[in-house]
Amino acid sequence: MIKRHKTKKKVNVNLRFNVLTILIYIVGIILIVKLFSLQIVHGAEYREQSNTRLTRESTLEAARGAILDKTGTPLVTSKMAFSLEMYKSKVDTDSLNTSILNMIQVLEKYECSYSDTFPIKLDPFEYTIENEALINWKKANNLAEDLTAEQAFYKFKDKYKIQNTDIQEIRKIIAIRYLIAQNGYSSTRAVTISENIPREAVAEFSEGSEKFAGINIVVEPVREYTSGNLASHILGYASRINAEEYEARKATYSQNDIIGKTGIEYVFEEYLKGKNGTKQIDMAVDGTKTAEYIAKEAVAGSDVVLTIDANLQKIAEDALAANIQKIATGGFGKVYDARAGAVVVMNVNSGEVLAMASYPDYTPADFVGGISNENWAKYRDNTSKPLVNKATQNSYSPGSTFKMVTAMAGLESGVINLNTTINDTGVYTRYRDYQPRCWVYTDYHRGHGYLNVSGAIEKSCNYFFYETSDRMGIDNLVRYAKYFGLGRKTGIELQSETAGALASKETWANLHPNEPWGPGNTLQAAIGQSDNEFSPLQMARYISMLANGGHKLDVSIVKTIRNADGSETSKEEMNQFVNRKLGLEEDNTEDLNLNQNYLKAVLQGMQSVTSDTGGTAYVRFKDFDISVGGKTGSAEAPNNQVHAWFVGFAPFENPEIAIVVMVENGGHGNYTAEVVRDIMQEYFGMNIQNVEEDMSAIPYIEIMN
Repeated sequence: MIKRHKTKKKVNVNLRFNVLTILIYIVGIILIVKLFSLQIVHGAEYREQSNTRLTRESTLEAARGAILDKTGTPLVTSKMAFSLEMYKSKVDTDSLNTSILNMIQVLEKYECSYSDTFPIKLDPFEYTIENEALINWKKANNLAEDLTAEQAFYKFKDKYKIQNTDIQEIRKIIAIRYLIAQNGYSSTRAVTISENIPREAVAEFSEGSEKFAGINIVVEPVREYTSGNLASHILGYASRINAEEYEARKATYSQNDIIGKTGIEYVFEEYLKGKNGTKQIDMAVDGTKTAEYIAKEAVAGSDVVLTIDANLQKIAEDALAANIQKIATGGFGKVYDARAGAVVVMNVNSGEVLAMASYPDYTPADFVGGISNENWAKYRDNTSKPLVNKATQNSYSPGSTFKMVTAMAGLESGVINLNTTINDTGVYTRYRDYQPRCWVYTDYHRGHGYLNVSGAIEKSCNYFFYETSDRMGIDNLVRYAKYFGLGRKTGIELQSETAGALASKETWANLHPNEPWGPGNTLQAAIGQSDNEFSPLQMARYISMLANGGHKLDVSIVKTIRNADGSETSKEEMNQFVNRKLGLEEDNTEDLNLNQNYLKAVLQGMQSVTSDTGGTAYVRFKDFDISVGGKTGSAEAPNNQVHAWFVGFAPFENPEIAIVVMVENGGHGNYTAEVVRDIMQEYFGMNIQNVEEDMSAIPYIEIMN
């Protein structure tokens, strides 16, 4: 029994071994047969299929974030547009040239422009470049230096093996062949042929894709400035990334990306851009698209919401332009060569900019897709510099609009008080070598007589402020000017803001190293001359601080950032981002607790400027429905120019807004007060009220049925 049991087990083991061996043998035969089939029987077929399938990755452009005004009105948006690009495909030269001509014919049918940098034109044959550029071009293309344009043209015809006989068709094919040769393209890297093509052209390309080797339609966002030139200096513009920008950002940008260049578009580029996605495209080697699918979704950029109001912004821009035109054409009695200016409207309690205009303006849409040589020359050669934001990037002597600083500094330092009167005799004779005159003496050969601080502001008495500054010295004046934010950046969220200059011993030493500071410099500084130069935006913050009780202000033109997921970026994060990008420093000026009685006296003087018959702006506000505090200024500037200023706030009893207007070579400050009046009428709803009053004057007519 035992021996039989062992024998049976051995037989079973041998049987299993034999079965396994047979199975392995059978599988091996099957694999060999399959391999034979793949490599020998169907090898050519499968190799052909493999060689005719190419997978390319294309970028899905993220929609760029919008820029909105405080009410949500879009000022800048992105619309989706179609572009035509071309990949290298494995087709013969004749097929490639035929495909290119087919493509051009469709583009021309729908009046689409396409890239054409080939420097030879027809009828007659001529080079479109000359001198050194032409010599270098011939060298780069291995052409003889004495080759005519016609000879060079046919050299390229032969180079690209173009069989067509129509000279116009030859020129079109050469243009695209030359483009792809210059830019380089491959089976995975496309070259852009045409942008902003209409949907009808897209449909034709899609329906007849077998006629167009290697083409691909790309959907990408195009920047649209919905209100034309409105707020152009605030918004800025976005355009194609240049080589330097791409080199610094190539980890996250492509060579065809749009990037913010100026204004909000530049400062908040990182928020506005969004995150691109990717799309996979399957193509046959002849360039026919076989399939496509999204590999990674694009994420839209964040929206930037500004503090400005679009309606108020338009009123400000229109009023400023009209005022400059009126001054320049003698509308106030004398012609001045006024060509440029700026206006700023600020909330006196928050520091938010409600409107900010710079004249002349420009058209941001000119830069979308690259600015033309003609438009660039127009901006570059304009002596009024339309691309410069004169509200933030330029600084000007403030003239008499600075006198409220001198008044507050004199009161706070104790050299004058509310009962102090100073007798203006017309000529300040304290110093033998420098005896400046009050403006009233220059015009009428007399002085203002005795004035207190409020009266001195109302009359804009130079003599009073000469004496006040002489008593307290320049250092006290500088201390209070700094507190009001003059001579330093406001920190607004815009690039290239000027710090201006504050007249002081330090500034003088830097600008005039071989001349000592003297008493005459202090007298000039006290009336807003000497080295004092401030931007209109700085002046708006200064006037706002006077109106709000002397409290410091953080100036801002951005209210919030709304992200694609519906969240909002915190104010702290946004401020840190802006400070890093613009290199801004924290405000470390001392916090002065200004005497409110002193402030009231200064503001009372400003109210008298607009409400008393002797005020320098009375004629502009005598019939105005809202009480206004203001100050005119006529500041001497280089080349015998006189910059015209008006600074003001309203309502006087409970201030809400401050407005500053400056017109280069505007003659007299009270001329610019008309701009302030127009803006206040819009802000306080007086335009609506006037319309209702006009409607009420229309006689009632009963309509009978």
